[in-house]
Amino acid sequence: MQTVIFDLDGTLADTSGDLIAAANACFVDLGWGDLLDPTRDAGTALRGGRAMLTLGFERKGAEGQAAAADMDAYYQKLLTHYGANIDTHTTLYPYAMEAIANLKAEGYCVGICTNKPEGLARLLLTRLGVLSEFHSLIGADTLSTRKPDTAPYVAAVEQAGGSVERSLLVGDTMTDRQTSLNAGVPSVLVTFGPGAEDVNAMDPEALLSDYRHLRSVVSSLIG
Repeated sequence: MQTVIFDLDGTLADTSGDLIAAANACFVDLGWGDLLDPTRDAGTALRGGRAMLTLGFERKGAEGQAAAADMDAYYQKLLTHYGANIDTHTTLYPYAMEAIANLKAEGYCVGICTNKPEGLARLLLTRLGVLSEFHSLIGADTLSTRKPDTAPYVAAVEQAGGSVERSLLVGDTMTDRQTSLNAGVPSVLVTFGPGAEDVNAMDPEALLSDYRHLRSVVSSLIG
């Protein structure tokens, strides 16, 4: 059965505001104040907690083993803060769920493969009221590897009830593009997320500027 697997952060939902708030909470705890800006640093936010902490530490000129140890400690604090405030600013992108409903109505399987920890992904989707709309959910810690390794993607497809040979990945980053290449499947990269300026250079099989066009794009790639 044809299957469409979605990334989560920056693809289905703009989670950057809540991620940056969690990182800034760590920096405030260190006495540094807010180091990240929700607009300027949104792209970094969608690369994950460690990327945000790294950027903040760099801006303070913190280097060496002590900084690395602090970063490890504050990564857990970031996750705790994020989990407690996971849907304060986060919103689904326009027409995303309507597009998914249309795919399901036509017999497609749909699932999520994200590098967000599974528990946090499940919590966010529950808070947004859409968890039950997906046939599968594979997070960063569901398996022993994460994207761009193919195992999480394959697991997401198979858990959804589909076959990899008739699947594609909708994402927004080089990690998603590399995952699709590793798995030998097409990728559709969205152009409305924080990393939009970079996706053309990734040479995906298709670009998506509006979820209202998703069905036609998917049909052209996997039928």
